[in-house]
Amino acid sequence: MFFAKETEKEELQKNEIRWKMLIVDDEIRVHKTTKSVLKKFIFEEKKLEILSAYSGEGAISVIKEHTDIAVILLDVVMETDDAGLTTAKKIREELKNDLVRIVLRTGQPGTAPEKDVILNYDINDYKEKTELTSLKLFTTVVASLRSYRDLATIEQNRIGLEKIIIASRNIFKLDSMLLFVEGVLTQLVSLLNLNESPTNFSHSDAFFSVFDNNKIVLLANSGKFKDKEYNIISPKALRLMDEAFITKKTVEKDGSYVGIFKSKNNKYIFLYLEYYGKLNARNKDFLELFLGNVSVAFVNLCLNDEIIDTQKEMIERLGELAESRSKETANHVKRVSKISELLAQACQLGEEEVKYLAMASPMHDIGKIATPDSILLKKGKLTPDEFEIMKEHAQIGWEILKVSKREILKVAAIVAHEHHERWDGKGYPRGLKKEEIHIYGRITAIADVYDALSQKRCYKDAWSREEVFKFLKEGKGKQFDPRIIDLFFQNFETIDAEIRKIDNEK
Repeated sequence: MFFAKETEKEELQKNEIRWKMLIVDDEIRVHKTTKSVLKKFIFEEKKLEILSAYSGEGAISVIKEHTDIAVILLDVVMETDDAGLTTAKKIREELKNDLVRIVLRTGQPGTAPEKDVILNYDINDYKEKTELTSLKLFTTVVASLRSYRDLATIEQNRIGLEKIIIASRNIFKLDSMLLFVEGVLTQLVSLLNLNESPTNFSHSDAFFSVFDNNKIVLLANSGKFKDKEYNIISPKALRLMDEAFITKKTVEKDGSYVGIFKSKNNKYIFLYLEYYGKLNARNKDFLELFLGNVSVAFVNLCLNDEIIDTQKEMIERLGELAESRSKETANHVKRVSKISELLAQACQLGEEEVKYLAMASPMHDIGKIATPDSILLKKGKLTPDEFEIMKEHAQIGWEILKVSKREILKVAAIVAHEHHERWDGKGYPRGLKKEEIHIYGRITAIADVYDALSQKRCYKDAWSREEVFKFLKEGKGKQFDPRIIDLFFQNFETIDAEIRKIDNEK
């Protein structure tokens, strides 16, 4: 029991939140005296953690390691006559640290005249060592900490607002919504003054989650909950969330707040927040209002996703309809979709383009709905006239889809029109070549040919993988874009694994 108490006490001291101050001076006596004077220093119920450096270079190393230092007491003359001035310049210009308060201390004021230093260097105070009595040192540190605290709060607000502004450009995108919620979390905790430490201004320990289908799904997180090593759903968090779920009421205890909101689609949204201090009635009202507003936004987002999923399913079904007439497997369009998606990612297309191509590529053969069964289902080789009729499906697909103003169907129109064009210009229907062919068409062409050759069709047996690979390699720079062919082979393990998942689906 004795050792357990000792360990517990050490852990408490280790996790205690303190202001950080750095003494930079080449005289050990100065360090000892300053630490002695400020040994019992407390400001806003927080003690002072004093770090030491004995040269300008040493100071830079300490600041790089401790980015949340609030105050620096910086000597001018150390390894060189202007070491302190050089260090102050590096802190502001190289380390881009505008928050830390720099108090220049000098025992040789003639070396660095106060007026010149104040005007030419971004420091916050100038003191001669002889004037820094215990009381004046205390006053200087308090004033500096107040200034740092206020600037840190402003910076915290700026970070939150910046995230909100970025997210608001397209609030209905899922990733942007999560960024928006995270930004508002940062802003909220700043406004409520709940942040665990003014020296940790860029984070707040909070997360949003939704309880759906007996699973807790994380929506957004900040502070320590962003750490992958940290167990987000800790026993404490689970216990309080469970209490909120059972009572259907807000829970506030043990330094934590759990807000709960039931959405119109019967999903429960949780805000879990860990804080230091107390929540007043106004704080609680603000949190509940905030939770309700974000929950409404989340419900709208779910509805938007449902619309997109419906569109995707309809496109897949239409694609399957075209394929089913020729007795192809329904999974063909799903495999082409997945291969197209992976190749688009490998080509470093934008996130939106990747998404739209994956959704639209199943429509590549939609024009086949106008192809006569006598041609589409023929087991033998097509005659030249029959092949000309078969080729018309690319133009027909384009004609069907081109009138749409929906982005997904615009992409589908391009894919339907150009997936039979060839890199060497010998394809159809327009004989485009190289980059004249839209990258959507070049990607889908490879996905379609790979899957078509790998599967059994009414007019042929499935080719072996070696035969398919040989065909694709021989077509590099002729039928296919050489760069995308290379990317296909570089990413084939991933492509093959995803195809197997589709084929194994029931």
